[in-house]
Amino acid sequence: MRESLFIKKNLARWKKYQEEPTDDPDEMSDRFVSVLDDLSYAKTFYSFSKVTRYINSIAANIFQKIYAHKKNDDGRFQLFFKYELPLLFRKYHRTLLYSFCFFTIFVLIGSFSSAHDDTFVRGVLGDEYINMTERNIASGDPFGVYKGESPLLMFLYIAFNNIYVSMQCFVFGIFLSFGTLYFLFRNGVMVGAFHYIFVKHGLGWKAVLIVMTHGTLELSSIVIAGCAGMILGNSLLFPGTLTRLESLKRAARDGIKIMISLIPVFIVAAFLEGFITRYSAMPALVSILILLASLGFIIFYFIWYPIRLHKQGYAISENGKITITHTLPASQD
Repeated sequence: MRESLFIKKNLARWKKYQEEPTDDPDEMSDRFVSVLDDLSYAKTFYSFSKVTRYINSIAANIFQKIYAHKKNDDGRFQLFFKYELPLLFRKYHRTLLYSFCFFTIFVLIGSFSSAHDDTFVRGVLGDEYINMTERNIASGDPFGVYKGESPLLMFLYIAFNNIYVSMQCFVFGIFLSFGTLYFLFRNGVMVGAFHYIFVKHGLGWKAVLIVMTHGTLELSSIVIAGCAGMILGNSLLFPGTLTRLESLKRAARDGIKIMISLIPVFIVAAFLEGFITRYSAMPALVSILILLASLGFIIFYFIWYPIRLHKQGYAISENGKITITHTLPASQD
């Protein structure tokens, strides 16, 4: 069909959708499906035409109305974690990857330096902590440090400390991301030096099984907080077409949303460290299952699910609104 005929055939209906909006959910759904069919056809045969952009704008407007109704039905809290937050992570996946790479490099630096300089690990973790750990290893209880306090006190202290460290990592990103990189460096080197202590005594695998039952979520939180901090700093370094102030405001809004997502992660990580890690004699299978469940959650919610939403046509605009960028699969309409 020629483009002119396609426009003539459907223009009246498109104008009706624009000029006569409806609040009837069924009618909105029918209109949405209809205009998506038109959009799919236009993208196939007139991909660079103005009519394609025009139809896409109609689809986006209808989607916004459907989303508004869904928002009232499902509640702000549910929609935030179901759509807004995953799409926000999809927007910043590259920054999250950078944060992960930097942290991994810093962990390797900590391990490598500890392996080649016995004084390095003491300089990083302190003589008192190293001596205590050495005594625990000698007594046959290498992870006794996790049994020193009551579970509840450990839970509260660890949750507060995780929040404090991650907030530092985020807030200090205001210094052109260098503040965030410093905290990633400091924590990464500490993790590398800490793990090397057990590798040195032939307990590397045991340390992974025990420490990473809570460490998977804890270290992931540091990486995610690093991503939030780099978003803050990069907004000043690369404001694009925005003023630096406006760029900073938008980055701060996105960063705070990301930090909010870490609250349940903090709580679960602190619970595992306070109540579970102390049982260092637990079966290896239990440790592996906890570790895999934690890792699976991180990969699913922060990586796979955002990509899936993006492929379904969802996106988040610069002003924080959810939009549709292309036709959804038939099973998702």
